[in-house]
Amino acid sequence: MKHLLLLLLAGTSLAAAQNGKSLYTANCAGCHQATGKGVPGAFPPLAGHFPAILAADGRKYTINVVLYGLNGALKVNGKTYNGVMPGFAQLSDAELAAILNEVSTSWKNVLPDGQQPFTADEVKAERDAKKTSAQVHDLRPTTLK
Repeated sequence: MKHLLLLLLAGTSLAAAQNGKSLYTANCAGCHQATGKGVPGAFPPLAGHFPAILAADGRKYTINVVLYGLNGALKVNGKTYNGVMPGFAQLSDAELAAILNEVSTSWKNVLPDGQQPFTADEVKAERDAKKTSAQVHDLRPTTLK
């Protein structure tokens, strides 16, 4: 029984990882690219930068970005990006958590020490606190502005 439970959990983790990759490809790669490097001047890189957002206490910020979108200029590694990102509130909480986990662990990104993978419950908590894309922009951690 114990081995069966471990196999089921392993299968669930693998399915969630594959789902995150396919969801990223379908919803995010058009702008942030399959490489996570983004598009200069428009869409910032997620590769190499996403962990910095999380380490700067930006976990809720990233959840709000995928839920409600982002509007307004921001700087990443000294470069300005001024594209508009739509929200993806039409996706389920579990799907958004899968995308965030995919981005957190792709392109040599790693979760900062002490942080766990995103959960559907975390996404749900932010979904219940509806925001505009301008409000989301204001949530960006001050150390990243």
